[in-house]
Amino acid sequence: MKQVSKELVVHTHGRELLEITTHINEWLRQNSLQEGILNIFIKHTSASLTIQENADPDVLVDLLFYFEQLVEDAHPEFRHRAEGPDDMSAHIRSALTDVSLTIPVMNGALNLGTWQGVYVFEHRTSLIHGGLS
Repeated sequence: MKQVSKELVVHTHGRELLEITTHINEWLRQNSLQEGILNIFIKHTSASLTIQENADPDVLVDLLFYFEQLVEDAHPEFRHRAEGPDDMSAHIRSALTDVSLTIPVMNGALNLGTWQGVYVFEHRTSLIHGGLS
């Protein structure tokens, strides 16, 4: 069984869903990985990973809107505000989503559905640099 690892640094631009599917598939091609299981993990406490639709950008807009409604920035009862008014809400959003994903690899690419993509879900409003490995 062949195992390969790499750390991918992803630069976000504030609260957003940033698709990384192409980067992952390119890495699979560079390493001649044809079949197996990919495990990705984000080393960031206020961002997460998700698999979502990548055809209609309105899906991403609606997801961002929903999470903003679900967890209010600067909620008056939040104690943790060490890095600003969006700090604790970002931690909660991250806890509600995934910090790791396991995805099958077939024929040298992620075995995703037709309309699926892999995204870094940045929950902070300010510019953050996250690491993904």
